[in-house]
Amino acid sequence: MYSKCGTPEESHLSFNEVTKKDLVSWTSMISVYAKLGCSMECLRMFFEIQVAGISPDGMVISCVLTGIANSMRVYEGKAFHGLIFRRNFEVDQMAHNALLSMYLKFGLLALSEKLFYSTNGRDKESWNIMVVGNSKGGLDASCIKLFREMQMIGVKCDSNSLVSLISSCSRLGATRLGRSLHCHVIKKLFHDNISVTNSIIDMYGKSGNLTIAQRIFCMTQKDAVTWNALINSYAYNKQSAEALALFDSMVAEAVKPSSATLVTALSACSHIASLEKGEQLHNYIKQEETELNLPVATALIDMYAKCGRIEKSREIFDSIEEKDVICWNVMISGYGMHGDAKSAIEIFKQSELSNCRANELTFLAVLLACSHAGLVEEGKFLFDRMKSYFLRPSLKHYACMVDLLGRSGNLNEAEALSLSMPVAPDGGLWGALLNACRIHNNTEMGIRIAKRAIRSDPNNDGYYIMLSDLYSTKGMWKEAEETRTIMKEKGVRKTADELIPAMLSYIRITSLLQTSTENKTLAGIVDLATTRTPVLFYLSRRLSKARRTTVSRADSYSL
Repeated sequence: MYSKCGTPEESHLSFNEVTKKDLVSWTSMISVYAKLGCSMECLRMFFEIQVAGISPDGMVISCVLTGIANSMRVYEGKAFHGLIFRRNFEVDQMAHNALLSMYLKFGLLALSEKLFYSTNGRDKESWNIMVVGNSKGGLDASCIKLFREMQMIGVKCDSNSLVSLISSCSRLGATRLGRSLHCHVIKKLFHDNISVTNSIIDMYGKSGNLTIAQRIFCMTQKDAVTWNALINSYAYNKQSAEALALFDSMVAEAVKPSSATLVTALSACSHIASLEKGEQLHNYIKQEETELNLPVATALIDMYAKCGRIEKSREIFDSIEEKDVICWNVMISGYGMHGDAKSAIEIFKQSELSNCRANELTFLAVLLACSHAGLVEEGKFLFDRMKSYFLRPSLKHYACMVDLLGRSGNLNEAEALSLSMPVAPDGGLWGALLNACRIHNNTEMGIRIAKRAIRSDPNNDGYYIMLSDLYSTKGMWKEAEETRTIMKEKGVRKTADELIPAMLSYIRITSLLQTSTENKTLAGIVDLATTRTPVLFYLSRRLSKARRTTVSRADSYSL
């Protein structure tokens, strides 16, 4: 009742006008504050109700717990839990479920599980609360385990639990169980529930079953989330053109895309380097006066950078007043992609001045930029700078440094770093150093590194071929022949695994260029090709690598 009075202050004024306040009046007022997350007001009124001579029931306690949960005040939640048990307040099933919800919302999953199994008073809602909470908390296996227990004792799932279960199956890749849940949905007539249907579309899409996802999409009632689920599925499976075509259909159906849909569509443009489509999306956002929130703005920065318009990326970046670490990382990566390491470092310094705390990806982006530009001293400084942020370098950070030192000719230093790092080097790291040995004609070290690379990744044909070539360079024909023999005995063969995706991408981009440049002048074609120079350069580099069959997997870290 009081929630309809407008602001909480107006609700409280209406509440004060009541001369004889009963338990219902107090409960209604507390529920208003609970919905808004005003935990201190909820607690104050909880004590006032007792001063007024009224004993709080389970409904009042559950309202207070909801208010504390919405305010995310963990200490107050635990203290209030202790209070109601010490004073023997009535804790009915509703209050017990509110306690479970509160601890799950706080992320205290172990505590909620202990509370759940410590009492025999578990109803259908208790089970469903636990299923949803474990799924949201990332404990997907526990979520499915609870569902199995529910089946054994005959407790039925509600629609929220089904959505959570299907999402957990999707994240775990448990397609078989997901299909069983789909059958359960049809059998129990949940297929009319849009939220459940959306989760099923997402599950099939994430598992690569796009035909089934599309079929369900066509058969069901749709909302914006339904469209987004299928668009995201196509984008997730790298079918960017199909994702963009579906986005166009969504707009044609007069369904307003959400921010999440716009981010997905812009990411699809980035994937195929479609500047024309990306600009159309940007214009659509402006025309619809859609709020340019931070995720959408960040996606625009990424799209323009990957389509060769780094100056446009910077323009949007500078227009954002409050940037998060993802936004800073995308801008740094954009400059690194364009070979402008100095600008990448400049952005990194600006992020430090803005009090935005850099993370592992920030340093990876700026180190990659230094590696591609050959800025050795700057790279060393930034690598050491990670210590001041209490960040431990990962294998990818070490691979960047090895690549940077190797490209600049500091081969001994690169090898020493590879041997002293606290994590075991993989084939990619040795591949980066091996490639550096080839560039700088250091055959002896190359042979040594090639052997280590083969031990790390014995199925990589490129390392065997490189080792054989190095032996041949030194005139060690017997060793070269032995290497080829070992390669054959182990069944390691040259594959087109890297060549085929690159060729398909090249064909797709070439087709896009031809389609976009019909009836245009030669100058226009040259201009259009120039906007995609980073992409075409990247593809040609991948094709060259595949033809040489010399795999330098460290470069994959920069993709």
